[in-house]
This record gives sequence, C-alpha cells and structure tokens, in this order.
Amino acid sequence: MPELPEVETTVRLIRPGLVGRTITSASVAWRRTVVADEFEPRVTGARIASVRRRAKYFVIDLERRGESAGAIVGHLRMTGRVLVQSARASAPDYAKVALALDDGHVMHFVDVRKFGRLVWHADAAAELADLGPEPLGDEFTAEWLQRALRERRRVLKPLLLDQTFLAGLGNIYVDESLHRSGLHPLAKSERVKPAQSVLLHREIRAVLEEAIEREGSSFDVFYRTPEGNPGSYQDQFRVYGRDGKPCRACGTTIARLVVGQRGTHVCPRCQPKPRART
Repeated sequence: MPELPEVETTVRLIRPGLVGRTITSASVAWRRTVVADEFEPRVTGARIASVRRRAKYFVIDLERRGESAGAIVGHLRMTGRVLVQSARASAPDYAKVALALDDGHVMHFVDVRKFGRLVWHADAAAELADLGPEPLGDEFTAEWLQRALRERRRVLKPLLLDQTFLAGLGNIYVDESLHRSGLHPLAKSERVKPAQSVLLHREIRAVLEEAIEREGSSFDVFYRTPEGNPGSYQDQFRVYGRDGKPCRACGTTIARLVVGQRGTHVCPRCQPKPRART
C-alpha cells in the first residue's frame, strides 16, 4: 500500500500539470471510487489552486472566483495511481475517474482493484483533523517524540503505525526506521530512552527523505509513479521483506514476526528483544 514517500512522489509529479488549471468536466466510470453522487458538479468548473499531501492522502484544493471551493481528497489504497496526459491519448486501462482540464489534458485516477477513493470535501482540514503531525514537518521534533512516546505507554510499532499519533508511516518505513534505530518493534514506548528517541526521530526522517528521493518503493507490479516508472527504494531495504536473508549491518539472519497483526521484519542482533520487567 502506498505510504508517505509514494504519495509525496505522486503529488510532486502531478502538481505542475494541475495547478492553475480549471476542471471542465468530470467523468466517473466506477461510482464507488468517488463515494458521493455530487462529486461531478462540485468539481466541474473549479480551478485547481494547489496540490499537496497530508499523511497518505493527496489533496487537490479548489477555488471559484478566488474563493475556496473545497478540495478533492484522494487515497491510493492498494493499487491507485494518478496521471495527467493529453486528452488525445488513449485513456489508460482501469481508469475510474477522469477530470478534463482547460489546457487539453486529463487527470486520470487509475485503480486495478477499485479500493482507491476520491472524495470532495468542503473543508479538507477538518476532514483530516484527527491525523497526527507530519514526520517531515516542523511539529515533529525529537523533543515532541520523546514526550509523546513516554505519554502513550504502548507497543512501539503499532504506535508508530497509528495515523492519529504520527501521520504517513506504514509497515515498510516503520520496519526500516526501527532497524536503523536499533529498536525492537515490541519495545514499550515509555521505556525508549531519550537518546534512542532522538535517534528514532532522525532515522524516521532520513528513511522518508531517502525514499522520496528514490520515488518510493515498488515491490509489486502496482505502484508506479505518474510517469509510469517504478520506485527504487526497495533496493535499499535493510529488513523489510528480507526474512531469511542476512542483515546488511551485521550479517544475522533477518526474522519475520507478527506485531499488531502486521508482518514485521527485524534483525535479532541489531534490534534485541526487550526484556520483560520482573
């Protein structure tokens, strides 16, 4: 499932073709993709003011006559993809929504498995208000993380996956960040030492920035950038999906376990299992 780096890559690549354009018509081939029946009239005739990311969502802010006209909030889910192409080109396979633009281009929302969603909201900020801070934003500091871990008193990996705690992280990048920090996914958040939380903060940011630079991770046939290219961060994975293979840091065999009902990958040596309190 696309996580923060994949959605950020999508936003950066579609933004130049969308900002400033007016949506002249909307065509929905799979009704469940847009959720509400009023999607087409809400977006048709609106000008695209900005394209941004919030957590794992992409947000297309709209305006009419200089006033806010709500926003399209999209989630790629398992197999969603967004691309902008000439209206003269053939529509891509599995296109579920098409937004025609006033410059002769079309934004297509493509989704093989039909789990992705595009929803118009009058107030995107209110709709996404329950999300935690952005891990690449100013709110996410080492001091905030240290305090928040201590206050939550939860198992570390499920906490980092909780979008109300920290927005945008998923299974891949939590596993990678924990390995680089030397922290076991079953560690209790309140027992993470200050120096460890500083390291975890640094590695979360480093992993995400490196993944964005490599346009995300493509370990199946579904995730592709708007330009149709696979990401390449999967070539840098240290633990994710590498169970049975040697750790890139110490050579110990990577193990797979289940934490919070999620497949999890750890190096038993680099990430020692926390001892139970007696």
